[in-house]
Amino acid sequence: MMMPYQPEPFTDFTRPEHRAAMEAALAKVAEQLGRTYPLLIGGKPITKQATFNSINPSKHDQVVGVAALGDRTDAEAAVQVALAAYQTWGRTPAAARASVLFKAAAIMRRRKFELNAWLSYEAGKTWGEADADTAEAIDFTEYYAREMLRMAGPQRLTPFAGEENHLVYRPMGVGVVLSPFNFPLAILCGMTMAALVTGNTVVVKPSHDGPVIASKLFEILEEAGLPHGVANLLFGDPAEIGDYLTTHKDVRFINFTGSRAVGCHIYEKAAKVQPGQNFLRRVIAEMGGKDAIIVDGTADLDEAAAGIVASAFGYSGQKCSACSRAIITADVYDAVLERVVARAKALKMGPAIDGSSQVGPVAAERFHKKIMEYIAIGKQEARLVLGGETQPGGYYVAPTIFADVAPDARIACEEIFGPVLAVIKAADIDEALAIANNTEYGLTGSLYSRNRAHIEKAREEFLVGNLYFNRKSTGALVGVHPFGGFNMSGTDSKAGGPDYLLLFTLAQAVSEKL
Repeated sequence: MMMPYQPEPFTDFTRPEHRAAMEAALAKVAEQLGRTYPLLIGGKPITKQATFNSINPSKHDQVVGVAALGDRTDAEAAVQVALAAYQTWGRTPAAARASVLFKAAAIMRRRKFELNAWLSYEAGKTWGEADADTAEAIDFTEYYAREMLRMAGPQRLTPFAGEENHLVYRPMGVGVVLSPFNFPLAILCGMTMAALVTGNTVVVKPSHDGPVIASKLFEILEEAGLPHGVANLLFGDPAEIGDYLTTHKDVRFINFTGSRAVGCHIYEKAAKVQPGQNFLRRVIAEMGGKDAIIVDGTADLDEAAAGIVASAFGYSGQKCSACSRAIITADVYDAVLERVVARAKALKMGPAIDGSSQVGPVAAERFHKKIMEYIAIGKQEARLVLGGETQPGGYYVAPTIFADVAPDARIACEEIFGPVLAVIKAADIDEALAIANNTEYGLTGSLYSRNRAHIEKAREEFLVGNLYFNRKSTGALVGVHPFGGFNMSGTDSKAGGPDYLLLFTLAQAVSEKL
């Protein structure tokens, strides 16, 4: 009998045996740095003369891995291999497909500390952030396998005399998975596993900043018994292969997580029907946010400050759910600001592989440059009360807080995707909600309050896909908090929820007259 799904427990690194296991994994991974990682098409490794380096953001003179750089010829080969593999995989029973995922989850559990170590080296994730990334990857894999078994069973329909009726969910065909840098294992895994378990085949193009982690996931899929060609790994320049893949006449869906600009570009391009295409292409997109935490005068101010700091500076603010705006009612504004600054000031910034580091680097040089440009803008718009500086050796940005920020300031409206918090004063809960909703995004939001009327008002008026009360805005758990947002935050796809797998299927009603 299958055990009920439960989220994977996080590792307690205060336990000596867990610290020792993580340190051993970091040492083992250190011996493997600088290796070359090929494309994987039809299960065959493909090396290329053109390559690119994946850099350790904590130590930018250290190469984590060297990845083959694919081109349009490789992209076409990957689509054709996926198309051929679909003829078999699409007809494979759901239980067999789910079995591959269950095996993959078990392998990830066995390799958890090793995967954590790779995430620390390649993605700049501190121990806790790396462990949460790996745990979420396991959760997606376990949850979607169970969901597929549920969807493959009888679906509830209204009985009708003289007929036998069924609703079945069929796979769509070949899809493209375009994953982001910030959760190079968890989000990549969730996007890929959802497409695979529903019977589709995929071409996976991971972030340019996470090729080694993606290669490790493909090692796990191979060990778990996924047939060759069902998932194909393609590294490449988005300018070279991006539009080629997303407009290909044989690509039926695109699963994308990334920036608003790229997501809108994909959405527009994918809508055009190409010669020889006999379907409307589907786009599943998650495109970021400008998330707010509201605090009113009835809140537990220490809990609110802790939630703001964790949400704003966890993984250096590089989460689409990160709190980039703290909107505080005037009666407690100074008190909350003081607490937030004190907590953020106490955070230790340092290399991600150091178990004592609480804030690591941002993931790449281009992100570091963009964030520092926004900090310069912020200094012109508001009052800098903490941070704003960097340190040598890696792509570090200290936790940065601006106070007395105008609601229409650029740092209050534009997605920075870094450890930069805009603190905004509101007269009351009505103005706070108006400020929170004054954004083109609508992903996550939180309210700290003990006032039931305020909570119920926010429940109706706070326009976000994931709304939290008296807790931080980050840390959605698979199966517990289905994740996805409104407006320019994407298609509200609700990853990790009971509706997500439907996005990768075609529902077919089958009726037989008796």
